[in-house]
Amino acid sequence: MNVAGNWRLQQQRYRLVGEECEKCGTLIFPPRDLCPECEAPAKMPYVFSGQGEVYSYSTIYSPPRGFEEFAPYTVALIRLKEGPMLTAQLTDVESDKVYIGMPVEMVTRKIQGGDEGNPIVYGYKFRPAHLG
Repeated sequence: MNVAGNWRLQQQRYRLVGEECEKCGTLIFPPRDLCPECEAPAKMPYVFSGQGEVYSYSTIYSPPRGFEEFAPYTVALIRLKEGPMLTAQLTDVESDKVYIGMPVEMVTRKIQGGDEGNPIVYGYKFRPAHLG
């Protein structure tokens, strides 16, 4: 990804900034032009807590180009505490320790890059939530 594209996505990648529909109150992530529920313009920023749980997951053994250094890694469908679901790589946990319903929290980690003149791209991943 180019530097300008990375800059535009900074809020949603580092702080999980989505939107709240002013008409029906639906929380939306990632941000989009229209609310998926009522089709009203959705422009009010909403910062998600970064807390959630694993809804589903899969371990990737044969990664696409650019992600080889992380293989094998687990990708999960995360249901955020506020409701929306998103897909993210899990970190700080072995694949055999992941389970449906596992509490997780968002962290910022390296996503890809840093080789052959490509900038390092950071973004959100999720790790097991620390209790207490």
